[in-house]
Amino acid sequence: MPAVVVVGAQWGDEGKGKVTDYLAQTADVIVRCQGGNNAGHTVVVEGREYRLHLIPSGIIYPGKTCVLANGMVIDLRGLVSEIGQLRQYGHDVGGLKVSDRAHLVMPYHHRLDVLEEERRGSFQLGTTRRGIGPAYADKAARDGFRVGDLLEPEYFRQRLRWVVREKNLLLERIYGAEGFDPDHLYEEYMRYAEEIADFICDTSTLINAALDAGQRVLFEGAQGAMLDLDHGTYPYVTSSHPVAGGACVGAGVGPTRIDRVLGVVKAYTSRVGGGPFPTEIKGSLGDRLRDRGGEYGTTTGRPRRCGWLDAVALRHAVLVSGITDLAITKLDTLAGFDPIRVCVAYRHGERLQQSFPSRLSVLERCQPVYEELPGWTEEPVASTFDSLPPAVRRFLERVEELTGIPVRMVSFGRERDKTLCLSDLFATPAAKSPLGATPEMVYTNRRTERE
Repeated sequence: MPAVVVVGAQWGDEGKGKVTDYLAQTADVIVRCQGGNNAGHTVVVEGREYRLHLIPSGIIYPGKTCVLANGMVIDLRGLVSEIGQLRQYGHDVGGLKVSDRAHLVMPYHHRLDVLEEERRGSFQLGTTRRGIGPAYADKAARDGFRVGDLLEPEYFRQRLRWVVREKNLLLERIYGAEGFDPDHLYEEYMRYAEEIADFICDTSTLINAALDAGQRVLFEGAQGAMLDLDHGTYPYVTSSHPVAGGACVGAGVGPTRIDRVLGVVKAYTSRVGGGPFPTEIKGSLGDRLRDRGGEYGTTTGRPRRCGWLDAVALRHAVLVSGITDLAITKLDTLAGFDPIRVCVAYRHGERLQQSFPSRLSVLERCQPVYEELPGWTEEPVASTFDSLPPAVRRFLERVEELTGIPVRMVSFGRERDKTLCLSDLFATPAAKSPLGATPEMVYTNRRTERE
């Protein structure tokens, strides 16, 4: 039952779409476990750029089963649009499966997201304003709608009238905003139901049956571990669980069915929206890194904040997700930066801190402790790990030393062929690091300078 979970090991936008697309070549089933269209994957195939927000990027390969699992919140307007675009490009979407237990993002969730964010004023979280938070809030409050409800029109109509009445009271009396007509929403969603009815099924049963049959199942998360609702930089987090454990809950499989967890990390760090960011680079150097990396949100187009690789945050992601392997992306972006810095610890007052703080007030006062590594002048071009430039190899080895986790995959460009994968990630985990580095779980304070 080979099963691999792909998780973001930073604040999202690590390049999971490309990694998932690469691994999907040999996978049978690709499962999106959580989040909604607040996430986005950009994949370049034969010169054509695909921007997918809900459907797993594996849909581009023929014959794959692509699942939108129960842990997601699905905006049907966006889903129908993505299906239409894929068909327009000549892709067969017959392998798409949508969980009947997945919750719906309704139009009033969008409106509430915008109004609630504006109400926060200077305490805004920087949400995508796609209605994700309010949809998950309704799920927890048991006021949500699930995809399967669309298959029971009369039940859906009756509950919709009650829920919309309650939402209109909130919109009109608290925010002074316009409410919604439940009958118009009903008619709209019945049209969506007709378009997606053939895709709806019990996806948990489907996924477990695939594992029982020995098929290769790839679980795809959205966002990153540092945005996890429990383990991230709360309250500047998403409303679901991007850590590896979220894949089990979000897909309806037990933890004993997962074989490996691949953590995807950029060779530097970025984050969108508000919240603390210890290694953020401001000024012209940060602008240069953003422009070289094309660091603008797939979903919102907002410029991302950029900074050096943060090994403290990365170790935290390894801890809470049980990461067994690492994929390092966007090595090409760092070409021309010399030296390259890596944050190996935090300085909090007189204390050297190697673990990630849980309290926001502490994290905001932490200063990064940097180690400098030699940079590389040209974008890496290599067909094997051994042919990578020495400075790139040393960088990868140092990441292994600081995390204790082997690097199994590297990416140095947007195209599929600019990817190196040392081993079959669906096979049994190898005991030894492919780069030969000896894991160094505790920072040794060597070659350090503070800023």
